Amino acid sequence: MAAEHKPLVPARSYRRWVAETSDVLIIGAGVHGASAAYHLAARGASVRVLEKGYAAGGPTGRSSAVVRAYYTNGFLARVARDAIAVFESFDEQIGGDAGFRRTGALWMHGAGDVEDVHRTATALNELGIACDVMTHDDVVATHPRLVANDIAIAVWEHGAGYADPVGTTAGLLERAVALGARYTRGAAVVKIAETADRVRVVTEAGDAYEGDRLLIAAGPWTKPLAAQVGADLPLTVERHIVATFAFADAPRLPYVLSDTIQGYYFKPEGETQFLVGPLHEEPPADADAFDEDITETESLGLASRLVRRVPDLVDAAPRGGWASLYDVSPDWQPVIGAIGERTFVDAGTSGHGFKLAPALGAHVAGLVLGDEPDAGLRAFSPERFSAGSLLAAGFGGNKILG
Repeated sequence: MAAEHKPLVPARSYRRWVAETSDVLIIGAGVHGASAAYHLAARGASVRVLEKGYAAGGPTGRSSAVVRAYYTNGFLARVARDAIAVFESFDEQIGGDAGFRRTGALWMHGAGDVEDVHRTATALNELGIACDVMTHDDVVATHPRLVANDIAIAVWEHGAGYADPVGTTAGLLERAVALGARYTRGAAVVKIAETADRVRVVTEAGDAYEGDRLLIAAGPWTKPLAAQVGADLPLTVERHIVATFAFADAPRLPYVLSDTIQGYYFKPEGETQFLVGPLHEEPPADADAFDEDITETESLGLASRLVRRVPDLVDAAPRGGWASLYDVSPDWQPVIGAIGERTFVDAGTSGHGFKLAPALGAHVAGLVLGDEPDAGLRAFSPERFSAGSLLAAGFGGNKILG
């Protein structure tokens, strides 16, 4: 009888010792990681997505999920326009329910923004993004519920609305898996090392993975991961609040509202509720230890701004809210590009990245696979910070508008 053959090492240890290989490794299963995985898999690349928690379990799942193409940056406007087209036919193109609802959006500005608004709206209409410029008198005539005394100019964006961030991420990731991508949740990456022909990552559990390329799309956790390949990204983390309300006895306001004068945005949430959030900078936060609850004072502060603009919403009823994280770049614009010989980053979206993701993932996938990038995409390279080439964003202090 032949002697029983025993493995040199236990099966679990052997699995850790022999690293699984892929064309592309992705750290992060938020909406950007999920979109990149889908577009990479659709091009035939073998992909492994590693997520320390669960898909959309970080800032993506807490996104206000406003969908709009009202951008001052031409490349982002084009990407947002293309992303809206994906949202509109998500089930047919991707599969699943992104929860997209077209409501239109009113973007309100003070006198200091008049020239920039005209320039932006003209450029957007040339891109096929339908926007109507409205004078003060136009706003008074068409939106009588609003106190418009300080509104010098406004823009009505016809195609804007909102979506479901979890449903969007799940649809993209599930489609990626159907095309051959592999997804591992509960896999916190603790070590990254580039070699001559590979990138190797090791998780907290000791599992090792190798790939020809690595994409870091880890949101607020990107900076320390990027540092492991020698990249010092100037990203900060901010705590941002969202207050929720029921319309209750107040008349329903059925469209997205952005008030750059008072510094907040408003979004209906179905038929009975709405949410409000700030458009400006917020306090810094620790990505692993921050207060996830909104205080009564914070909620009241947002409600007060909104009611000054729409007085009949004073009868709305507070329903709580939450706090989430933004990974913020110095110019409030995304950071997308190479940070090593084989490592790339897609982060720093500064609170306005959700709406871009379904279409931006195609550009990111091409970048990772070696395509010549769109000239507009190259402007978002991490190298812009050391070169002092910061990008313009938004209107005044409302840089989250991008």
